[in-house]
Amino acid sequence: QVQLVESGGGLVQPGGSLRLSCAASRSIWNIAVRWYRQAPGKERELVADSTSTYSASYADSVKGRFTISRSNTKNTVYLQMNSLKPEDTAVYYCRAYDSWGQGTQVTVSS
Repeated sequence: QVQLVESGGGLVQPGGSLRLSCAASRSIWNIAVRWYRQAPGKERELVADSTSTYSASYADSVKGRFTISRSNTKNTVYLQMNSLKPEDTAVYYCRAYDSWGQGTQVTVSS
């Protein structure tokens, strides 16, 4: 079992940026880590994926705006979100070792 703690969410204006962090209680070396999000009334969707070989993939809706990265020494995964849009408003979750974090709220609004 692993504990995952997300942070970095908040309120930002359209066009702004946020960086989310997901700190894991054990090593994420060679482990796939993913960011998901869930907007009110919608299903949870995969946003970004960092595979066990560290290649990245993204949902079409965030491609070119979001970047997933990791620090293996800090057991932390990041999601850099730029050019944010109101439709990016959601609770963002990270997932690793079949565990979920508690989520962090991102609200994009003027």
